[in-house]
This record gives sequence, C-alpha cells and structure tokens, in this order.
Amino acid sequence: MSKKPTDSSGISFTALYTGAVWHRYGLSDDALATAQGNLLYRLMTPFETASKAVIGGNIRTFLLQRHLIIDHLIDQAINEHGITQVLEIACGMSPRGIRLREKHPSLHMVEADLPDMAAKKALRLLSAGRLGSGHQVTPVDILATHGERTLEAVIERVFDNDKPIIVVTEGLTSYFSLEVISSFWRRLANVMANRPGSVYLSESYFRPRQPILKGTLTALGGILGSATRSQVSFHFGSDREAHQHFIDCGFKTATVHDPRAWYGVLPIPESRGEPMVRVIEAGS
Repeated sequence: MSKKPTDSSGISFTALYTGAVWHRYGLSDDALATAQGNLLYRLMTPFETASKAVIGGNIRTFLLQRHLIIDHLIDQAINEHGITQVLEIACGMSPRGIRLREKHPSLHMVEADLPDMAAKKALRLLSAGRLGSGHQVTPVDILATHGERTLEAVIERVFDNDKPIIVVTEGLTSYFSLEVISSFWRRLANVMANRPGSVYLSESYFRPRQPILKGTLTALGGILGSATRSQVSFHFGSDREAHQHFIDCGFKTATVHDPRAWYGVLPIPESRGEPMVRVIEAGS
C-alpha cells in the first residue's frame, strides 16, 4: 500500500453517478441532475442488476442504506442536541443540503468540495434559488495542510466556532488508504475537540470475507481507482476494529451502525446476508 498522499482531484467522477442514484430514487432536486450522471446510471444498470442477483446487494443498495441512515442521524443531532451547523465535505451533487434546509430553515448549511466541483454545485444551487446566507458552498481539500482550503481554515471561516458542528463525509473516505485518511480523521478529531458536542458522520465498507463478493469488489475497486486516480480501500474487517480505530484517531466516542439494525425502522433497502457498508458516528 502506497504511503504517498493520494491526489483527490479525480473523485468527482463518481459523484455524478451517486447524484444520479439520489435523483432516480426521489431523493434529489432536478437542479442537481446531470447528463453525465444519467449516462453513468444507464451504463451501470446491467452490472447493478447482476450484482444484486448474485451477492444479494449492489452499489445502489449500499448507497441508499448509508445515505438514509446518515440523514436520520443528522436529524437526531439537530432535534435532540440542538446543533445548528452542518458541513458536508465532498458534497458533489448530494441533495442533502437542499433537503436539510427545507426541513430545518434556520440551519447553517455549508457544502464543500474540490474547487471545480464546488463551482459546479454553487452554480446549480444559485440557478435554483437555493444559495443564501444560510446555505453556502466553499472549496476544500482534505489533504491540504496549509492555505485557505484546509479543513481547519474552512471550518474557522464559515462557522460560529463557539458552537458544535455536524461534519459529513459520504462517499469519500474509501478513495484513500487507511494511512492517508487517518491523518484527516486525526485533524478532524482535533478540530471537533475544540467544539464539544460536535458529530462526525461517514461510512465504511468492510473487507469482504465471501470469495465471490471479495473478487467482485476487488475488481470494482480497481476500476474505480483507475477512473478516479485514487486508491480504493476497504479499511476494516469488523465493527470492533472500526470503533477502536476512530477512538485511536482522537474521537471521544464512536458508534458503528449496521444497516440491519435499521431494517423496518428506516425506508432502506435490505441486503441478502450481511451488508458490507457501515455508518460511523463519532463524537467530540
């Protein structure tokens, strides 16, 4: 595994496909639909259908599971703990900002991504009349260690730093080796420690044990890695391993959510057998 930092500039490619999935399942706004995403959706459909039949789940299943669980946990943090600031990093064409602002009009929502994607997102939100003082888009680079696009600089610039925040990274962390993304997690834990009560939400894909699934996902990871110029990684082999790693990174608390615990509670699709995806909820 390479120890060199990964170039994050290619990851926006997959954001278009993910955005198309949200739109097709009624979770998004027409303003965020893209022709490229729709094309990718059509191209991926045969693979997704075959994957669902063979292994009992596919990318769309995992995307919907993680997305709706994260949404539910955000609502909990807002309604039960009164958090009023949300930062979604690697926002891509995620509709989450629009939906959250509709549900919680007083929320301060900031979406962040690499400069090109951030500009595209801002233009679409502006054209739809969604941008304003309570809904912003800003460039960020999670690998940057100096300058105005660092994690630390963005949070200090756009938020009231006397209050806790919710930070979301969905569909981002698996594009980096564990060593590289752990550096970001440690920095985030440090930022959150200065804002007690803050919450971090993300997802993790477990290393599969089933031979067919392992082979399929290894091949898919290679394809995505080539397309995004990144290193697709499955970081953990168990819930316990994931929990301990986030504690070791400096978070005060860590909860690993298995989608099966939410079957019948949230309107998420069910996998046949154990889901590969988990949602991580870490606190300061």
